[in-house]
Amino acid sequence: MAARNAATAQPYTAEALSIQPRNVKFDWSDVPQQYIPGETYATHFWNVMHLVLPEGERAMADVFAQAMPFIEDERLREELKGFVGQEETHANSHETFRQHLEDGGVDVPRIMRMMEFVIDQVFGDHGLQGKAAEMWLNERLGIYAAAEHFTAVIGEWLIDNKEFDNVGVDPTMLDLLRWHGAEEMEHRNVAFDVYQHVDGSYARRVRTALIASVGLGALWMSTSSYLYNQEPASKKAGPWPWALAKSMKNGLVPNISFFIKEMPQYLNPTFRRLSGTSRSPPPLGRLDDVRRRRQKRGRPALADAADDKCRSEGLLRTFRGQPGRSGALASEAGASHRLRSQPGRRTHHQGS
Repeated sequence: MAARNAATAQPYTAEALSIQPRNVKFDWSDVPQQYIPGETYATHFWNVMHLVLPEGERAMADVFAQAMPFIEDERLREELKGFVGQEETHANSHETFRQHLEDGGVDVPRIMRMMEFVIDQVFGDHGLQGKAAEMWLNERLGIYAAAEHFTAVIGEWLIDNKEFDNVGVDPTMLDLLRWHGAEEMEHRNVAFDVYQHVDGSYARRVRTALIASVGLGALWMSTSSYLYNQEPASKKAGPWPWALAKSMKNGLVPNISFFIKEMPQYLNPTFRRLSGTSRSPPPLGRLDDVRRRRQKRGRPALADAADDKCRSEGLLRTFRGQPGRSGALASEAGASHRLRSQPGRRTHHQGS
């Protein structure tokens, strides 16, 4: 299988920040099980990131690694390597809190069995060979590219949301969520670019976007509602749809309309994730505020000194969307990771 080269090409005329995994560690010893004070459902809504996403991100990283031999563009190959590394780091970081949840009585094994079924029996390789293996790889690339679109939307929401600060979400958990959100935005275009390079079928993009949105939504809602219903407090707080609506109203989980409006954008035939974005840069001081609050309480913002480097080179950066090129990110402190402009051109297939 080879990438299709009969489409529009995007020339690179400016430097871009390379995508690299960062060495982060989190200390959960003082983090309460209900890290959003007084909000049982909202806490479990975000617990899905710790219980479901690690397995999904590893499976996605494995599928995109399988696509590596079919990528002819060197810059896209480098971005994909960084993308895979970041996804693996996300999975490892959330997994450390998974053990914390299990120690607190959360029925983690049952959820893990469900995820094993989804990953192995639904999205596994199934021993396919030849043309069938090629088509199944393209299908999974399309599904995961669409899923990455929605996780980037969630990442943007996590960075912009002010209610977490207002209600006093545990600072260590807030660090994890916003670090993850920042990196989702950093590599938000990579999965789509890989899909376009390797296959690029618009019909498949539409089909897999619908599969991804319905599947991700169902998985997220079923897991969060199951966790919520196991809580004794849920009997007083009311059924989970009521709790979900309350959390949305309070600004602690994204509103459904936030996702619905993203679907037409992704299904636009000319869609390209960072092309022409007008998104304003996330405030650099927001994570610094978290760190200052934790220092006043005698608690470090993250577990080790290496994370100061992570902050200066990763989280505390200006996101500047620049049309027509990939990796449209600039860092005030991350000069050591910059890639100089290259004459190479990336091919994006717009087939049907």
